[in-house]
Amino acid sequence: MGDPKVHLRTYYNKLVGDRKDERIRMKLFMRILTGDALSWYISQNPKKWVNWVSMSSDFTDQFKFNIENMTDVFYIQYLKKKPMETFCEYATQWRSEAAKVRPTLEEEQINKFFVRAQNPQYYERLMVIENQKFSDIIKLGGRIEEGIKSGMVTNFKALQATNKALQLGVISKKKEVGAVMVAQGPKSPLT
Repeated sequence: MGDPKVHLRTYYNKLVGDRKDERIRMKLFMRILTGDALSWYISQNPKKWVNWVSMSSDFTDQFKFNIENMTDVFYIQYLKKKPMETFCEYATQWRSEAAKVRPTLEEEQINKFFVRAQNPQYYERLMVIENQKFSDIIKLGGRIEEGIKSGMVTNFKALQATNKALQLGVISKKKEVGAVMVAQGPKSPLT
């Protein structure tokens, strides 16, 4: 449902001729409710509400947790791409969550937070266009994803794992490094 105050304001603005008659306004209110809000309304005794203000106060108090649990900047900064999710799916979901942040973020802020939330192989390539449109960032992210899959873009996690294995002496530098690096895919069409 979101912010109950916004819900009430939207409802009130939809009532063109009936704004002055509180009884009609209170009876029609339940027609726009769904889910938990409708269940709550039905379970109430409408006689306890003497006017619109008392009913809207009860409604706001019941659903104020929606305001208290609003998405914030810290939440979106830590939203990471899931392994089975495409970059486009992830970016779309991330942008949807960013739209819920209060106070509302400017487009430039959204782009910067999105780019900063990326893994290193995406971040270093996306940061150069963070001032562009969000759709351009998604397009480039999709290309980076394709590059990682094809082996044309270095997968930093695999590189870090190889370096750690070398440092721990799990693999020898001369023979097994090539095998680990080839497993990540070719770097050019000639290899």
